[in-house]
Amino acid sequence: MLAAVFESEGKLVLKERPVPKVTKTTDVLIKVTGVGICGTDLHILQVPPAHPAKKGIIQGHEFTGIVAEKGSDVKGFTTGDHVLIDPHPGCGQCEMCRKGFPDRCIPLIEASDEPGHPATIGIFSDGAMASYAVVPHYALYKVDPKVPSHLAALAEPLACVLSASRKLDVQPGDSAVVLGAGPIGLLFTAVLKKSGASQVIVSEPSDYRRNVALEIGATRVVNPLKKDLHNIVVEQTRGIGADIVVEAYGPLLVEAINLARCNGVVLQFGHDELAEPKVPLREIVKKELTIHGGFIGRFSFDKVARILEGGDMPLEKIASHRMPLKDVHKGLELLRKQQALKIILEPEE
Repeated sequence: MLAAVFESEGKLVLKERPVPKVTKTTDVLIKVTGVGICGTDLHILQVPPAHPAKKGIIQGHEFTGIVAEKGSDVKGFTTGDHVLIDPHPGCGQCEMCRKGFPDRCIPLIEASDEPGHPATIGIFSDGAMASYAVVPHYALYKVDPKVPSHLAALAEPLACVLSASRKLDVQPGDSAVVLGAGPIGLLFTAVLKKSGASQVIVSEPSDYRRNVALEIGATRVVNPLKKDLHNIVVEQTRGIGADIVVEAYGPLLVEAINLARCNGVVLQFGHDELAEPKVPLREIVKKELTIHGGFIGRFSFDKVARILEGGDMPLEKIASHRMPLKDVHKGLELLRKQQALKIILEPEE
């Protein structure tokens, strides 16, 4: 099968790989029907990399597919089932998994080549930029076959946004600012609006992305390179600042802190491991801010399946491009030039 392999720093190579086999009785072979290119994939391929990954693995952690084969001990799934996949399943047995933190799975972190990182599917073990992938059965969640695969492939980023949004406790009438209108920022925009926020101000330099933000629920968009975002937020919030600020870009934590009101909430979701912002301690203390980190879609995939089946989120506007796997490099270039939002690759047989 054709596969997109992370060969070395900054180098993704299309090459033939054998179709993987089910070797564990608890594993499942998935026929991949859609896999998204994530911002993390871009970070992995950056030089120097802004996110670690294991060399030689097949990339792709945002994916959906159909059960093609299952191990003898797999219950509750059958061949032909359409499924969403959690790429951070953990082992389910260790102390951290049992405490509810599968992303901190002790055996997987200990076995990882990258200290402190578990064997995330598509980053530290083979993923889904290929026709088939093998995953543990407990990473699977059924979804109605009527959900188009290019939308089902958004399950992982949507699960991450839902998991992080629970920390925000959005209330009707809240004001929110989202820094960055890439796919994650747009998902936060849609979720905040659906959750009752009366104002969702989105900051984004790209004209294309600002326009999409308006289409999916932003009440105002701002180009921070041309207008003073801080003044606009103060004006829109009657001089007090935003109740909620979501940093969905990476290095803008300081700006997020400055935009929040006293007793406001800041969520750092943008993931750039090269960013080391100088945090304004005075603002955090005097404003008595609550600052959360957001990372993976912990225990949110069942809810994502219902959202996808309900069809009441503007996901079609976020899944901007579909293309065959062989065009992965074209997709990467479109994303680097900010001429696309979420690109869904469709592997061939």
